[in-house]
Amino acid sequence: MEYTLSMVFLTEYGEKSTLSISGVKSTLTKDEVNTLMDVIIAKNIFKTNSGDLTAKSGAQLTQRQVTKFEVA
Repeated sequence: MEYTLSMVFLTEYGEKSTLSISGVKSTLTKDEVNTLMDVIIAKNIFKTNSGDLTAKSGAQLTQRQVTKFEVA
């Protein structure tokens, strides 16, 4: 299984901006996600077209299963 964390932030101009990280662990907790999002906002390391990230809007962990087939 592959897991992707999608975090949605509000920007200084009131728009939403999504940051996704693939390959995260399946045991990720709500507290860990909140802490990560707080650090991203505090460090201000991402710039968007609609300004700095200023607040958390939401987050989700997506599980994806891929089945590969051998073909000749």
